[in-house]
Amino acid sequence: MRSMETPDNATETPASTKIADQDWATASAEPQYRAAVVDLLGALAYGELAAFERLAEDAKLAPTLADKAELAKMASAEFHHFERLTDRLTAIEVEPTGAMEPFAKALDDFHRMTAPSDWLEGLVKAYVGDSIASDFYREVAARLDTDTRSLVLAVLDDTGHGNFAVEKVRAAIEADPRLGGRLALWARRLMGEALSQAQRVVADRDALSTMLVGGVADGFDLAEVGRMFSRITEAHTKRMAALGLAA
Repeated sequence: MRSMETPDNATETPASTKIADQDWATASAEPQYRAAVVDLLGALAYGELAAFERLAEDAKLAPTLADKAELAKMASAEFHHFERLTDRLTAIEVEPTGAMEPFAKALDDFHRMTAPSDWLEGLVKAYVGDSIASDFYREVAARLDTDTRSLVLAVLDDTGHGNFAVEKVRAAIEADPRLGGRLALWARRLMGEALSQAQRVVADRDALSTMLVGGVADGFDLAEVGRMFSRITEAHTKRMAALGLAA
């Protein structure tokens, strides 16, 4: 019956204009979005490389051989994440070093200004700093195409460092409660420095900042950026409690 057939003048259902519903092949046709993803992958890749280097250094401060081995295993996991990101950059015909270079100074400055003085400060830094970064990238992932989002979430998988840090820091504070005040001050400093660096990076990269506020295709919403940083701050407060520290 004619009524059951597709009308001659029917049009196909239009493809979603929301990037989060598109795959990479479709979304990357927008030059500004492609540039934003290259920035994001470059920043994340350098962050993973820096995390690998930091964990390898922290292993030298470990009080026991078991702790040293545990941190070495975590460092290896971070380097694997780094390789996945650089492989992806290569696959989309982007030179990984060039993509990472714009973010090296900001991350290096952060690590230079927050160099831990001992084993416990190193654990708190890794737990607090890495968690803030992960929260930030998870927020951004919600705005990514399906292929890029899957990769970003995969490399943000917990390497086990969070639980390890919580266990060791809580045990140390229980053994010597005086440590709590010093480590709480240290964690607050880390939070401030991490948020400042994240905001600076976003402000300096036009394509990335535009994507973050939804300006590429999903509507400009600067207020949502403020809410995003509020959510990151709330998550930090909960992690401080898990460490047995006051936020």
